[in-house]
Amino acid sequence: MIGGPMMRIEKAGDSFMEMADVSGYAIAILPSAKGMVSENHPHFIGTYWGVSSTSFCAEIIESSDAYLFAGPLFNDIISMGHSLLIKKEKSITVLPNRVVIGNGPTFGNISMKEFLKALTKGLKCNTTAIENYRRICIPDGFPIQCNPKEALRINVLFKHIQNMLSCDTAMIVECGDAWFNCQKLKLPQGCGYECQMQYSSLGWSIGATLGYAKANPKKRVIACIGDGCFQVSGQEVSTMLRCGQNVIIFLINNGVETIDNGEGKCFTAKVHCEEELIEAINTTMESKKNCLCFIEVVVHKDDTSKELLQLDIGLLLSMDASRKITKYRV
Repeated sequence: MIGGPMMRIEKAGDSFMEMADVSGYAIAILPSAKGMVSENHPHFIGTYWGVSSTSFCAEIIESSDAYLFAGPLFNDIISMGHSLLIKKEKSITVLPNRVVIGNGPTFGNISMKEFLKALTKGLKCNTTAIENYRRICIPDGFPIQCNPKEALRINVLFKHIQNMLSCDTAMIVECGDAWFNCQKLKLPQGCGYECQMQYSSLGWSIGATLGYAKANPKKRVIACIGDGCFQVSGQEVSTMLRCGQNVIIFLINNGVETIDNGEGKCFTAKVHCEEELIEAINTTMESKKNCLCFIEVVVHKDDTSKELLQLDIGLLLSMDASRKITKYRV
């Protein structure tokens, strides 16, 4: 079972999890659905994202006899350059108002939530997939320990962000490399998570951080933003200050100066190594827990995730294939 972002539209998350409990099936999510499915469920195997899937997740899904997609949305980003190796004839796709069985019939005017509830009643428990996953799964390791005052690495930054997460926090994730690094975070039960993967809108996260914090004042919002994306809509930080919000913004700067210390109730820090990062995080969580915190993280320009490199290659190959087809047709 793979959960997709349109489960939110239909409020079908509880029905999806109820089906997971009864069926015994392994469950995963598309990257755009992170935060909609409990990652603490014993049958959760991670994110299905083509070549950038969680380790062993794609292998289990693509080798299954059948798979159910609940509320999926596919594009070049979600498919990682069309690298999903699923066979449509083995799939059941549950959309907000219809159900598609493989390559064949489509049944309309069906509520996603009601369909999942009805299907759950007729299922027999089958734990084959999750048992196979547990046989082959090797837990991920930890980043290499930094030397004193060594230049800060992205994987070390996110190790510390992971430790900041709780049921009282929420992640807002900008497009780009933050997608991949935040996707690896293990969300505690109740931790919010928002990202925008359908249109890859640069600068989306600044306004989203402002809006989320306004709508959920009891949660501490943590935003991860690249320096390029920040330049698109960074002015919204002034609105956060006027509203007295206590969000934490990690500006990941790989070579471009973007902001200086501002005015108002705002803590700012610029960190170059793990020691400075730890000191800044401790300050945001203790003495400055009630004000807006802005931490500029300076990293090497080539410090990027392997998933972003895979996406670049996949999109280039996809565009090249498209050009060849167009040329042939002409």
